[in-house]
Amino acid sequence: MSTKKDSFKFAKRTIEDVTKIRRTRLYIPGNNPAMIRNSPLFGADQIIFDLEDGVAVNQKDAARALVRNALQELDFGDTEVTVRVNALDTEFFENDIHEIVPVKPYAIVLPKSEDEKQMLDVNDHIMITEEKSDLSIGTIKLTPIIESAWGVLRAENIALACDRIVGISPGGEDLTADLGAERTTEGEELLYIRSKLVLAARAAGIQVYDTVYTNVRDIQGLYHQTERIVRLGFDGKACIHPCQIEPIHNAFKPSDSDIERAKRIIDAYNLAQAEGVGVICVDNRMIDVPVVKRSERILKRAEAAKNR
Repeated sequence: MSTKKDSFKFAKRTIEDVTKIRRTRLYIPGNNPAMIRNSPLFGADQIIFDLEDGVAVNQKDAARALVRNALQELDFGDTEVTVRVNALDTEFFENDIHEIVPVKPYAIVLPKSEDEKQMLDVNDHIMITEEKSDLSIGTIKLTPIIESAWGVLRAENIALACDRIVGISPGGEDLTADLGAERTTEGEELLYIRSKLVLAARAAGIQVYDTVYTNVRDIQGLYHQTERIVRLGFDGKACIHPCQIEPIHNAFKPSDSDIERAKRIIDAYNLAQAEGVGVICVDNRMIDVPVVKRSERILKRAEAAKNR
């Protein structure tokens, strides 16, 4: 097993790991050949092939093989591919890692994430499999899902556990069940948790993705909820049906006025840098580096909306 020091030394994040646009993360059941085959056509920024909740116990092995073959044989184009494995404490976890890591998904999505020790244990499992597969250490990234009250309390430690971690997200259904809360359209029961995960992610320098909106027919509700999580600072949102992709992308699309202001801020910042000016003012407001970075994200989202 590797040490915590090794984890930080070898599994380094890249700029793309923490800046790439990932507005939509579409769950695809690992035991659904038709959806797997068509998954590159749906237009999601990222696919999550699911080996966990979406697959019955007696189909785990078949689903794992199906997903492994898909990663070897399909062309996913610009769509990023990840795999949600079974939880660390299940009998399926090690086989998931041993069979999926060698076919190089972008990341392993880890459910039931509880604390930093668990993250380092998972990091070790991935690292050992990378070495056996002749992959560079850190090739496969890690995105934990927080699904319990204890996980929420340890969110900062989880996000900071190792540099293999590039994103973090809440699991709405399991979380509300653990809290004894009622899942609502407005999402007030998750407001504190969402805010805490945004803070944890930003402190760790990683991305943060929201949980799914389970009412597939309520497109307006999905759109409004996505608008709210965009305002909170989320980078993306999970979805469970292709029909949810466009509303989420639309909610992440900046307004024309936001785009124009972002362009003015970037232009003013670049000019100030060229002229050695330390103080920047746009629209009678002082501009600092965090505002510039936010403007860069707005322009990247605008470009992504245009390309899609």
